[in-house]
Amino acid sequence: MQIKLIACTLLLQLMLLAPPALAQSPISLDTGAAPGFDYDAALALSQAAIGREVGDVGFTSADGRSLRLADFRGKPLVLSMVYTSCYQICPMTTQYLSQVVDKARAALGGDSFAVALVGFDVPVDTPAAMQYFANRQGISEDGWYLLSMTGKQLERLSGDIGFRFQPSASGFDHLIQATIIDADGRVYRQVYGQVFDTPLLVDPLIELVLGRSPPDQPLLASLLSKVKLFCTTYDPARDGYYLDYSLFLGMLIGGSIIVVTAVVTLRGRRKASS
Repeated sequence: MQIKLIACTLLLQLMLLAPPALAQSPISLDTGAAPGFDYDAALALSQAAIGREVGDVGFTSADGRSLRLADFRGKPLVLSMVYTSCYQICPMTTQYLSQVVDKARAALGGDSFAVALVGFDVPVDTPAAMQYFANRQGISEDGWYLLSMTGKQLERLSGDIGFRFQPSASGFDHLIQATIIDADGRVYRQVYGQVFDTPLLVDPLIELVLGRSPPDQPLLASLLSKVKLFCTTYDPARDGYYLDYSLFLGMLIGGSIIVVTAVVTLRGRRKASS
């Protein structure tokens, strides 16, 4: 009897000293949970959308107006997909996007492009919710549009811009992307991440705003835009843009010297042959 008692005591001690990994080994159960979000596939889908024309989907703005994507034609549009119940990622992404947008507008002008926040949690992201979300992130400037949409319109838009999302325990899993749409309504560039290098967003906007001359733009204005495009330079030290005309002036002076030299040489040859 005493031997059995000692054996039971030793067995109990061994069980208590067992490693947690063994004591809490997982049990395979079919819970019906969605599989993990495939970020590689989402990235490939997003990149495949570049160059694609975005359909003329409809929205409802925060002030109750009906808008369509065609209303943004004629200038670039930066489009960011968010959901308003997100408590960390979407707010941080929007705040950082606002900072970079300010840098782009300082370089290009306040009305040179538009920015749209689109709520993709259709039942929740109402116009009022979008306005509240924007207010919490300090978004109040002109040129920002807070947009809600129906499920059918969302399906069409997300397919066109290559945006994939999936419900999760914490809300939604999705690729963090800002989509740059050109003046003709085509996906021009995708920018990824909560925080990204300023030129990743601003350089494509500079190309679209300054590199594309409208058909009715006067020749002088078109030339000035090309000069500004060439001379707009990014300064990483202050994370901003400035106009550096020194290189352009150097090229202009160098070109003038070449022309003068060519003229003098041509005149010398003519005199020598006469």
